[in-house]
Amino acid sequence: MITGKNGVLLIEQFEGFRAKMYKDAVGLPTIGFGTLIDTAEEKHLLTETITKEQAEELLRKELGMIEQKLKIIVTKPLTQNQYDALVSFAYNLGIYNLKSSTLLKKVNANPNDASIAKEFMKWTHAGGKVLKGLEIRRKAESDLYFKVD
Repeated sequence: MITGKNGVLLIEQFEGFRAKMYKDAVGLPTIGFGTLIDTAEEKHLLTETITKEQAEELLRKELGMIEQKLKIIVTKPLTQNQYDALVSFAYNLGIYNLKSSTLLKKVNANPNDASIAKEFMKWTHAGGKVLKGLEIRRKAESDLYFKVD
């Protein structure tokens, strides 16, 4: 499974596009649609200006890595919307936070468990503070997760 249109749009909406490096909510260097600049190959991005198309390429690359890891940690079949919501969550918080979460445990037990909505909402802190933007994002992810097309 790969990230669908709804997942990509959700990520792009919440991350926003920035052509130059900026520091995210916890001070990490970031560019484009929230792509962390965290490898030696990406160091040049600290001082470059990128286009929206380049940002979309960086996003797709990151999504590909998340998709590979989701194949391993998600053990139940998901709908496209459920999958996209989990990709957005992992993109924002990191795959390792998803891997160790009660959210994933509940998804793997029963992907349609209504209490999963509350699990999304437990992840609204950054830098030790509750952020309104994260509350809105987690609600949007939860809504997408339970959306029936």
